[in-house]
Amino acid sequence: MWHVYILKCSDNTHYVGCTNNLEDRIRRHNRREVSYTRIRQPFELVVYTTFADKYKAYEYERYLKSGSGRAFVFSLAFIVR
Repeated sequence: MWHVYILKCSDNTHYVGCTNNLEDRIRRHNRREVSYTRIRQPFELVVYTTFADKYKAYEYERYLKSGSGRAFVFSLAFIVR
């Protein structure tokens, strides 16, 4: 399974990522091994979506990083709270 996830960082930015091991990836964020979130801790996991197809997951991640996808991320993060 592949997961596309959104983190809300301490500076109110959002990080969008894709992984096949969400637990390990969050652990790597916490250990400051990911450059973007290293200086933006603490962060919280806002939401994640699971896909059976790796390519669908990467397509969704790419969409979330696009202009309209960023607007969706912001509104989603606001609603989920």
